Amino acid sequence: MAVASASPLPAALSAKPGPARSPPRPAPGFLPLRAGGAPHLGPVAAWRGRRWFRAEAIKTQQDKQQTEAPVEESFPVREAAPLDGADDPMVPSDESWVVKLEQSVNIFLTESVIMVLDGVYRDRNYARFFVLETIARVPYFAFISVLHMYETFGWWRRADYIKVHFAESWNEFHHLLIMEELGGNALWIDRFLARFMAFFYYFMTVGMYMLSPRMAYHFSECVERHAYSTYDKFLKLHEEELKRLPAPEAALNYYLNEDLYLFDEFQTARVPCSRRPKIDNLYDVFVNIRDDEAEHCKTMKACQTHGNLRSPHSAHNCSEADMECVIPENDCEGIVDRVKKSLTK
Repeated sequence: MAVASASPLPAALSAKPGPARSPPRPAPGFLPLRAGGAPHLGPVAAWRGRRWFRAEAIKTQQDKQQTEAPVEESFPVREAAPLDGADDPMVPSDESWVVKLEQSVNIFLTESVIMVLDGVYRDRNYARFFVLETIARVPYFAFISVLHMYETFGWWRRADYIKVHFAESWNEFHHLLIMEELGGNALWIDRFLARFMAFFYYFMTVGMYMLSPRMAYHFSECVERHAYSTYDKFLKLHEEELKRLPAPEAALNYYLNEDLYLFDEFQTARVPCSRRPKIDNLYDVFVNIRDDEAEHCKTMKACQTHGNLRSPHSAHNCSEADMECVIPENDCEGIVDRVKKSLTK
């Protein structure tokens, strides 16, 4: 058995002279080497080899891109995290089947209530609106109650949620005053049904909010979405009639008030002072009520992502220029004229 030489010289130079031997035959499947030691592939074979390696490199890169997910899509950045050192009962689960189950239950419950309202209040619009507004403000009471309990026990504390939910309940309260002024609560059966449903809806929302805040916010979004579609359909069917009727005093006191801080507060998707209602008749009142319901939907949608809700007046969302809600003098005169015009109708 031959032993490899330890000399740094090539084996051909360090070997002792001996009888000449015939060159070894190449192994099957390999080309014979030239004097330079490189195989002679020819131009066609070399081109095919380079093309094959390029195709393999492209395929490997594509497979890598398909298997790698962008970090921004997999882990969305939250603007702020809950307070450190406290247990957070508001953190939702990331399991998609749980979200689908919660939304399916909410849609079923909402459609069931809509069927009842459609059967009872077929042609009685103002009574239907009275019931809707009585029910619509209940979730905000429930949210505030649970948040106060969490704050009392030191489990979770976030002032923006309580402030925004109170502003939402304040808005719905004035919607209710408008419907009462229009005669929506004239019959005792309507008052009984609205308060009976609100009583059980409150405790149901409290339990749902403690179990899954995301589910409770989505259910409230479904209710507000139905309210928006109801008012929008009503406006399209009775536009000409509503434009001939005066605006209720409750609507003038709320929408044309000098202090609209709480009116801006519940509209978390808007910059403060970016929306100032115009009230010339009853049609304008229902347009603003419909638009309020759309803003409630946006706020409830934002609440379903934990830590995403911010007060419009907070330093995070509103600059000092946006905080200066100064009404021009000519605009003040226009507001006074609209109030006088509505009261004299």
